[in-house]
Amino acid sequence: MATGMTTISEKKTDLKKVRNIGFIAHIDAGKTTVTERVLFFTGETYKIGNIDEGTTVMDFMSLERERGITIGSAATNVKWAGHQVNIIDTPGHVDFTAEVERSLRVLDGGVVVLESVSGVQPQSETVWRQADTYKVPRLIFVNKMDRLGADFDYAVRTVHERLGANAVPIQIPMGAESEFHGLIDLVAQKAYSYETPEAIEHQITDIPAEYKDAATAARLHLVEKVAETDDDLMLKFLEEEEISDQELKAALRRATIALKIFPVCVGSALRHRGIHPLLDAVIDYLPSPLDVDAIRGIDPNDESIKLERMPSPDDPLSALAFKVVTDQHVGRLVYLRVYSGVLEAGTNVYNSATRSRERVGRLMVMHADSREEKKSAGPGEIVAAIGLKDTVTGQTLCSQDHQISLEKISFPEPVLSVAVEPKTRSDQEKMSTALLRLADEDPTLVVSSDDESGQVILAGMGELHLDVIVERMRREFGVEATVGAPRVAYRETVTAIATAQGKLVRQTGGHGQFGDCTLRLEPLEPGGGLQFESAITGSTLPKEYFKPIEQGFREAARSGVLAGYPVVDLKAVLVDGSYHEVDSSEMAFKVAASMAFKAAMSKGKPALLEPIMNIEVVTPAEYLGDVLGDLNSRRSQVQNMEARGDVQVISAFIPLAETFQYATHVRSLTTGRASFSMELDHYSAVPKNVAEKVTGN
Repeated sequence: MATGMTTISEKKTDLKKVRNIGFIAHIDAGKTTVTERVLFFTGETYKIGNIDEGTTVMDFMSLERERGITIGSAATNVKWAGHQVNIIDTPGHVDFTAEVERSLRVLDGGVVVLESVSGVQPQSETVWRQADTYKVPRLIFVNKMDRLGADFDYAVRTVHERLGANAVPIQIPMGAESEFHGLIDLVAQKAYSYETPEAIEHQITDIPAEYKDAATAARLHLVEKVAETDDDLMLKFLEEEEISDQELKAALRRATIALKIFPVCVGSALRHRGIHPLLDAVIDYLPSPLDVDAIRGIDPNDESIKLERMPSPDDPLSALAFKVVTDQHVGRLVYLRVYSGVLEAGTNVYNSATRSRERVGRLMVMHADSREEKKSAGPGEIVAAIGLKDTVTGQTLCSQDHQISLEKISFPEPVLSVAVEPKTRSDQEKMSTALLRLADEDPTLVVSSDDESGQVILAGMGELHLDVIVERMRREFGVEATVGAPRVAYRETVTAIATAQGKLVRQTGGHGQFGDCTLRLEPLEPGGGLQFESAITGSTLPKEYFKPIEQGFREAARSGVLAGYPVVDLKAVLVDGSYHEVDSSEMAFKVAASMAFKAAMSKGKPALLEPIMNIEVVTPAEYLGDVLGDLNSRRSQVQNMEARGDVQVISAFIPLAETFQYATHVRSLTTGRASFSMELDHYSAVPKNVAEKVTGN
């Protein structure tokens, strides 16, 4: 790990010349390779990092280099055309989706990397939806144009068909597969050509004669699409007036920032093609911190008061903590995005979530795993702070005199758990420390202990996620642990409407305890969560008891009646109740609600639900029968099959419980030639024979 630390000379950053971007994509689309080429061409590195050789700058964890995947998002910054570009390279694997979620929350723009052969893949859809949630303007980079089966038009078509997004090429490729030798910029109407297969630098020339017609048609399509978003340009377009490059660029920038158009670039990062024009497009079309809306939040002391902060150093300080890392040289680093005001090293800030003051010791600008010290950070900057002891992911730092809570980052629920035990007594204490640190860094890792067995339970997003956690415990903390078999996070629900009464009557010396309520449980659609409402008025039961009844119901719903799993997808309706002037209390109604819930659930035909994954398997055609047969034996439901070049792509729903060791199995079935990806899709009722095994009935 690099430990060199320098101090940046402080000067005011021109926010117009700042871009905060992230590279996001499906696993293996080439995000890290794109980032490594960006670092090389901007002069940040002098040797090109290679994933296969384990020499990447951004994948700096030894585990990342060995496995050839990104596990944690890494931050860096580069200079290009007089602009500062802050970059976050995010993981593509679904098990590390939280890294993408937290990065998108603090970015102003994104570059979605698509693979030229497959186009939009399942994880591309997930990251696209995450970016939609945070309204992040995006460019699309169609990568790997040199691969066998590369098809630029197909990749663009998948964006329209699978994402419903208005993707408009601003570049088109010259050639494909081994013939891919450059690209045409449709705005500037120039060609970027690479004269030899090894060429790192491009030549800018006029458009070659054989591509003139294709370039003219593609530019006309681009102008038409941009004109649809701009009345002045539409008028010029209809009257066939000349539209200048500057006018086109300005209108395209506005349309991109407004999420009306997603410009498409093209290249092959591994062979260095298309990186310069991609960087130019980032500067030209993605927003600066000044182009995005003011950040919104609430007053932590009164949540009904809505607040805004402008990206200005004159506004009160607001910054969001989006990542925590333990660095072996400097200790705990908290990554922050500053939205307004100025954050200075050596000063106190207020954490609006913990209602406490914290001291910012030092500020760093991160370049993967090396650092530069900084005295202060203004709006739009992404920095890491040393000295914040209690601040965790998703919390807001602000000025105590002008408090604000920015919107938190939401993370998915864990779907898989394993039991871990330290191998020796000396590992016991080290394991507690290691898990505290790792859970501090990773909001999707939930550590708990099983009351019955006394084992420590780790819950996470999938097999790979939990594998990586156990491996990190061993490497970074020297903890040897034995790991139990994976366990699925089942859920419970009701399938029929049921009503039951819960009544607590306890007479002891002095005041007794009296609480009486009747709850009706109703099943909800999948994803409905837990809902509570009252169908009675305050005259039947004082309103002050409604809240304790809801609390009692929600606490009881943490463990169902079948096998003690959390209950989901139901609504509890308070339909009746009675109280005692003297003996009734909030605690009594909490207990009564819990009793009513358990009784009603037992009557409501309770069912066990299991997580169902959406799996996509890409296999050579000759192994299709074997792969399908294996999927069928795992209770899967095939949704779709399509041929892409010489491979078959199978989309299916498969229960998570049937996917353990699938990676190893599908490799042996196909002599290592098939690949797959999967993500949680929904929860579904478990077949009777499986339910009996799980519940032991």
